[in-house]
Amino acid sequence: MESIVYLDGKFVPLSQAKVSILDRGFSYGDALFETLRVYSGKIFRLDLHLDRLKRGADLIFMKLPETRERIEDILYETFNRNQGADAVIRMTVTRGQGLPGKLWQDDCSPTLSVHVRPYQAPPEEWYQKGVPVSLIPDSAARLGGVSEQIKSANYLSQILARKQADDQQSVEGVMINERGEVCDGTISNIFLVENGQLSTPAVNGYVLAGVTRQVVLELAGETGVPTLERAVSPDEMVKADEVFLTNTGWEILPVTRIDGETVGSGQPGLLTRTLQQEFRKSVEAEIGK
Repeated sequence: MESIVYLDGKFVPLSQAKVSILDRGFSYGDALFETLRVYSGKIFRLDLHLDRLKRGADLIFMKLPETRERIEDILYETFNRNQGADAVIRMTVTRGQGLPGKLWQDDCSPTLSVHVRPYQAPPEEWYQKGVPVSLIPDSAARLGGVSEQIKSANYLSQILARKQADDQQSVEGVMINERGEVCDGTISNIFLVENGQLSTPAVNGYVLAGVTRQVVLELAGETGVPTLERAVSPDEMVKADEVFLTNTGWEILPVTRIDGETVGSGQPGLLTRTLQQEFRKSVEAEIGK
């Protein structure tokens, strides 16, 4: 069955969801997006996603086309028009249709689209044995004039880094900035464990405030695990006791090899396993509300 998409006030089959070539999201990547996870019919941490969307829109002077409450209604109505209890939702907001060649227009009407697809879990082997990642030097990109990383639809830097990682048979590429600091994966945040302390690159122009990242920091605090948001070097990452990735689809994914070198014992570590369990409890608690 063809999925139903929300596009600018209408619910239409995916094959009929069309956006003008004059839309600035298409022409310039002038757009934001959010990827949301649905568990048993409930969107996980929707509040954090909507907070980040609004923060990103404010940073790039973009008007959101609907109120927060209306966007929430649209997300759930789109989900409900598609079958399945577990899903991934992609919401995109562009600045809207504009005149060609004009880089700034105040009178654009933003375009909002929502697409729902069934959730497909990564291979269980990834969680049991961990995954390999590659360090990609000079690949981390920041948006000039913006103080923090946003969920921009301009994803070319991530695409190129992911291609390099794929060529090295890695599951993810870890993006390094020009200062030699670990930033994000192409679609994930980075965590490492050293002597029982959990560290993650601090949010800045290169590092996204990931929703799963925030949940992990909260869970670590609740379980008494010391945490630190700081600059991380590639060498520290390679020599860490444990490393894992976080994102909406993967949740918490162990890393056991970096550029061919073994991380820690070569198996997912104890703290990684503990946080995986606590994350699942957090999901169950939220969907049970």
